[in-house]
Parts: sequence; C-alpha cells; structure tokens
Amino acid sequence: MRTRLLQPASLIAAGAAFVGFVGIVSALTPEAADRFQIVGGVLPPGMPEGARVVALAFGLLLVWLWRSLARRKHRAWQLAVALVLGSTVAHLAKGLDFEEATSGIVLLVALVRWRREFSAPGEPAGRGQSLRMASLAAALGGVLWLRSVDHLDFSARIEDAMIVVLGFLAVRALYLWFQPLVAHGPCAEERAQAEQIVARHGGDSLSFFALRRDKSYFFSPSGRSFLAYRVVNGCALVSGDPIGAADETGELVDEFRRVARSRAWRLAFLGVGEGLLPLYKDRGLRAIYLGDEAIVHPEQFSLEGRAIRKVRQSVARLEREGYSARFLAAHELDDDLRAQLAQVSDEWRGKWPERGFTMAMDSLFGYDEGIFAIAEDAEGRIGGFIQLVPSPASGGYSLATMRRRRDTPNGLMEFLVVSTIEWGRMLGVPELSLNFSVMGGILRAATSRPKRMLRFALLKADRLFQIERLHSFNRKFMPEWRPRYICAERWSDMPAIAVAYLQAESLLTPPGPWTKSEALA
Repeated sequence: MRTRLLQPASLIAAGAAFVGFVGIVSALTPEAADRFQIVGGVLPPGMPEGARVVALAFGLLLVWLWRSLARRKHRAWQLAVALVLGSTVAHLAKGLDFEEATSGIVLLVALVRWRREFSAPGEPAGRGQSLRMASLAAALGGVLWLRSVDHLDFSARIEDAMIVVLGFLAVRALYLWFQPLVAHGPCAEERAQAEQIVARHGGDSLSFFALRRDKSYFFSPSGRSFLAYRVVNGCALVSGDPIGAADETGELVDEFRRVARSRAWRLAFLGVGEGLLPLYKDRGLRAIYLGDEAIVHPEQFSLEGRAIRKVRQSVARLEREGYSARFLAAHELDDDLRAQLAQVSDEWRGKWPERGFTMAMDSLFGYDEGIFAIAEDAEGRIGGFIQLVPSPASGGYSLATMRRRRDTPNGLMEFLVVSTIEWGRMLGVPELSLNFSVMGGILRAATSRPKRMLRFALLKADRLFQIERLHSFNRKFMPEWRPRYICAERWSDMPAIAVAYLQAESLLTPPGPWTKSEALA
C-alpha cells in the first residue's frame, strides 16, 4: 500500500505554506502609498498598523500549519480556514492588498472544496482545554491592544509580563488543539485474546514483550493475529513484528497503516526482524538498522578457550566467595522474597525511571510465566537477579531485567548469565536472548568515515545511555548477533519517531524524586 504523492491534502498544504509566505513578505514590506492613504482615511487610527501585525502572525501560522494539513488533520483544516479568512481581511485592512487577498480566497475555496480530505480526528479532551486557553489569550491580547490605542496606565514591566503570558497561552492552546487522538489500553477480553495468541504463535524473542500493560492491541479481522503498539506524541510505535497466523501478516500491516493514516499518526515498526523485512519493504516502508540482539544457544555455549577467559574467571571468583544461583517462577516467590528482589531493583535504579518498551517488561511480578535467576551469597543474602520471559512457541527465553546490589563483587552478572545458560542447557532451551545492543554493528566494525563518526557519537552518548557498556557486556558471551530494524513510511518522519521512541523507552526522562516506582503487581 503505497501513498500517492500528489494528494489534494498535500497540494493544499503546500498552497497554505505559499499563501503564508506571501503574507509574511507583504507584512514586512512597505504598503503602496495611495492605497495606505485610502484605508487610513476610512479605518480608525492604528487599525492598518494592527492589521499588518495580524497579517504577519497569521502568515507565520499558515507556514507552520502546512505539515498538519498534509497529515489531513481536521483541526488543522478548521484553523486554516480561520487563518485564511483573518489574513484576507488583514491584507485588505493594512493597505488594500488585493493580490494577497486573492491568493487567500483561492486557498479558501480549495479548503472548502476538499474539506472531506481532512478527516483525521484530534483528542476530544484537548478541544475544550484549547478553547479555554485561546479565550484567555484573546482577552489578554485585547487588553494589550486597548493599551496601545487608549494608552491604559500600567508599567512597561507589566506589559512585558503580559506578552510573555500571552505567548505561553497561545502555544499551549495550539498544543492542545493539535493533540493527536491517543490509543486507550485494551480491555480484559482483548488482553486475554492477546495472551492466547502469544502462547500459540509467540516464537520470536520479542513476542512476550507485546503483553506489557502500556501497549494497545490491533487485531486482524479473524482475531488470529495482532500487533502491539503505543501512541507517543502522535507516533504509533509498533513493538516488534505482528504475532499470529503468518498468512495474515501482510493484511494486518496494511490495515493498521490505514487506521494510522486516518488518525494522522506517524507509523513506525520497532525491532523488526530480518525475516519480515522484505514484507515491509514491499509495502514502501523505509528500513533503518537499529542494532543487534545478542542470542546465546545454551547447547553450544562453553567456558573453554582464551576468548572467554574473563567470564570464566568471574564465575570461578564468585563461586569461591560462596555465591550460588537458584531459579524460581514468578508465582513461586513468597512475599518476603519479592520484597528483597524489589529492594535490590530499587537500589540499582536509584532515582532513574524504569526503562524499556520494546524489549523489557513493565513489572517484575505481574507475569506468572516469568522466571527469576537469583544470586545469593553464602549467608543467603540476595546480591542480584535476572528476570526472564518465555518465547512460548519456540521454547526460548528472553532476558527482561538485570539488577544487582552496588556492593556486590565485580562479575556477579556474568556469573548469573552463565548460570542461566547452564540452567537452559539442562532444560533443553534452544536459545537465550540477552540484552539488545543499539547500533552494535557500528560499534564492532565502523569501516567507513560516516560510520566512524557515528561510532564516536555513540561512545560519547555512553555516559547517559550505556550503549557501549551494554554492548561490551553482551560481547563477552560470544553470542550470535541478530539484527533488528526500524521501519517507517517516510524518512522525514524519522526525527519525530526517534524522539517518541526515546520517550517510550524512558530514555528522555531525567532522574529525580518524581519518577514512578516500578510496578510490582
């Protein structure tokens, strides 16, 4: 399903940007003397000058509005109609600018003629709030206008403060007005249906993460397949590949694209595997490399050899200090053990928020299928743990959370990972998915100059995001690197999608006392 380039909405959006630009130029250039004298003799004093300011402001807004019009937002259409009407009157009032007014009328006719093209709804809750903000801004603007005309008596500082408040109210009103329609969480029946599909078809290492409670579900007409997504700042972020009957995948992707377009959502599929990459590309989606998932096959893993000697030494040192590992399902944990694990988690996180979206769970103890690998010292004190979730259809497991106390010996997590691999080998687990390495291929082999520059930037970002540290940790276990991708409809959407993705992963959330504690239930 490819999008036509020359759609009426796109052409009208370009026309709005053109009319806005013409209005800006007209407002910043002198008026014809004879025309200005005519309006100056008819309109009240100060009206032509005020109309010039209005024409400039409305021109700027029309240029800013073009992207929302191109996305077919109904509220953008409503605002565009009001702006075109207002700017047309302003051009006539500031100097009988018939040329600019005529271009506005042509745009207005096009907006009315193709009004049905702009059908993408906005968030209902934002409409009333936006109108209230706009009313306050209009009242404040009226006071400032009366001061300029009637010379109301208040200080320049108060006037400056009022201008700042006016700007804030205007920006807030626009933000609320264009707030996109958000997706609401699934009901109990939808969640149960998703759990059944994951249990039957969830063979990918990312499948179980689709059951996070902050995700919504979109089902195929038959109900045999679904995809999990979350809307962040107008971006529909699909978590992993669709799950379910393979013969429905293409139809499911097409239908969700249609729904996303009808709601003016930018669309991105996150963590796409190589297997379905041709399907997305055949539908015109653009793919960009995201990173690598580290996969270990327990049956093939060995601590022998020089390359893995550091891991072998860490395991031996922890065993000498009396550490051991035990494995329990989430439903086997008693209240005391849960409290200890929660304490370890809180100590490790500190003031940082709980991170994760695509390849992490939102709860430690909320999923009975989860498995905990718990490291204890000789006295039974918990030093750290790993949370695992299953890939039901394949029999594999994915690492969801790693936590340890800060005073535990170095190498504790290596000890736990190796213990988990040995546990998986005894149970016949075919594969174990470790942490995801963002841009891991660039970190391992930056051959060209652009890649070396990107690697340099990634290393600099390691202080905040631990990109290189996580990659180095994964690399110790000599895993198979499984690439993952982001697929989006347009390259121009990538910046907004990147910001939304970082926000969904809580990587843009600063540390502080306001961060929410991890959900334990």
